[in-house]
Amino acid sequence: MYKKIVVIILMSTIVFILGFTTEQSAYTKKRGTSAREHLIQKEVLDQMLSFKAYIKDTLAVEVHKEEIDPVGLRKAFLKTRILFKRFEWASEYFTADLSKRLNGPPVEEVENADLLDPSLARGVEPVGLQVIEELIYPTFDNSNRQKLICEIEHLITNADYLISYFKDHQLEDWRILDASKLEVFRIISLGITGFDNPLFQNSMMEASVALGSLQSTLLHYGTRRERLFLTLTKAINYLQGNTDFNSFDRALFITQFANEISTEIAALERNQTGPKIKYNRMLRQGVNTMFDLDAFNADAFSPGPKFHLSDEKTVLGKKLFYDVALSGTHTRSCASCHNPNLAFTDGMMLQEDIHASGRLLKRNTPTLLNAALQSNYFYDMRSLTLEDQIQDVIGNKQEMDGSMTTIVQYVSSDKIYQSLFNNAFGTESKLVSADQITNALASYIRSLTKINSRFDVYMRGDRTALSASEVDGFNLFMGKGKCATCHFLPLFNGVTPPKFMQSEVEVLGVPSSQKSAVLDADLGYYTIIGVDSYKYAFKIPSVRNVKKTAPYMHNGIYQTLDEVMEFYNNGGGAGLGIKLPNQTLSDENLHLTEKEKKDIIAFMESLESQ
Repeated sequence: MYKKIVVIILMSTIVFILGFTTEQSAYTKKRGTSAREHLIQKEVLDQMLSFKAYIKDTLAVEVHKEEIDPVGLRKAFLKTRILFKRFEWASEYFTADLSKRLNGPPVEEVENADLLDPSLARGVEPVGLQVIEELIYPTFDNSNRQKLICEIEHLITNADYLISYFKDHQLEDWRILDASKLEVFRIISLGITGFDNPLFQNSMMEASVALGSLQSTLLHYGTRRERLFLTLTKAINYLQGNTDFNSFDRALFITQFANEISTEIAALERNQTGPKIKYNRMLRQGVNTMFDLDAFNADAFSPGPKFHLSDEKTVLGKKLFYDVALSGTHTRSCASCHNPNLAFTDGMMLQEDIHASGRLLKRNTPTLLNAALQSNYFYDMRSLTLEDQIQDVIGNKQEMDGSMTTIVQYVSSDKIYQSLFNNAFGTESKLVSADQITNALASYIRSLTKINSRFDVYMRGDRTALSASEVDGFNLFMGKGKCATCHFLPLFNGVTPPKFMQSEVEVLGVPSSQKSAVLDADLGYYTIIGVDSYKYAFKIPSVRNVKKTAPYMHNGIYQTLDEVMEFYNNGGGAGLGIKLPNQTLSDENLHLTEKEKKDIIAFMESLESQ
């Protein structure tokens, strides 16, 4: 059984929120609907009505039979998913919350807002197609019949809400095209990995239906873009002709089809006239592919515009980063634990307490490379911004034991710092603040965003950038190995594409030591949020630069990637005999061969920043 835990994040700007909720802006209501927009809206509505009708007339009928036919039930379920994929591009873009009620992860969810007052945190029970999948596969247990009936009723109810929304809200050309491009990104990062279809693994057929629906929609924008429609046709044919989940060549599909499709859609989008809303996205709105140079915005999760990155802040932040005076003992700087030669880690299992040699901290030191490209910080997700994380570390009695008041006094009396703060913040006529100190340090960390590995070069068109073993490893990572259902393409961390608005944690069942079958006692995210399903859950780190970031896991117990691969291949903690009912990692053996494990490691090592 494969499950996901999702944490919904709150963004810092209203503009961002406008882009991904069911609310329409005042701008949208001022203009009329074109004939093309109206026609596309009608087609989407018809698809949603067909989805609801099939659930009522077929899926619900199957489950109400006196004796359920498991084969007929699974067939009806697979058809229901196919019908959902026809309008997925629209529901995910315009009505993300409702779409999640139809096809969201099959575990409780909590909102990041609950971090502001964890005493109010409540898990939201999952509903939808992925919950149903777990009830009927690999075998159907008749004792689950009533729960299955309830889930199907939820589907019908939420389909009604979806239909009601699309009846009353107009679509716009630029948003239709933006949604279409994001659907291509969704297909390559989630669809072909089995993220939302992990048990049946009907991923290629579902992806072909989703692309076919996009093709029908894009036909309304004229047939002059012959290259787009030809590539769409080739991509659909390739998906339909290569349906085996494990052997599907994802590298070929992305580089030869998907990247060209999204590039052509982006060109169509740019050609649309009239006003558009500019969203504060981590994945920049105007990209052609997810692999474009500078595709990701390191400022997306900053507290607001005045905290955005600048060269002057970066210079100041770098000096602060290497200054031991920020610690209470004047013996430790940020760089003491985040060595640039080790991808800004320390190479240690656990760092020492600043006051006691030999007394270890609780968790392994994470990399700071690409740290800006995530929504939460620390393994337990407790900080929402880099600024909060930095203040926490500086004040932590075991880590740096520093005082922001003392640091403010120190930098304010230093002439070099005075000049640097003035350049960065214009502080000549006013006092330096703690916020400016943490923002300068955060700006330096945001400057460490580097998406320029050999893998990225390969995805941008240089087919010589990766070896055959590395390409095979990528396909395994994205498929049979199930790695990409947690470490999402292209960042390979836990922030879910294509909107990159939500961050995931996982319950892996990590042992207390490499040779132990005893669960590590650290409760992780549960200590912050207090929801039972999150016991032993930890933030999903990036596997970029993984070659330099050993040892691995939140407690640093694995020294090599071979050891990590063995842990995952055997089903995580369950494979070690650890009884953990809420483990979200699949407890099944992946049956990876020695060569396949070596290929996956070779691919991960190709993700090193250049």
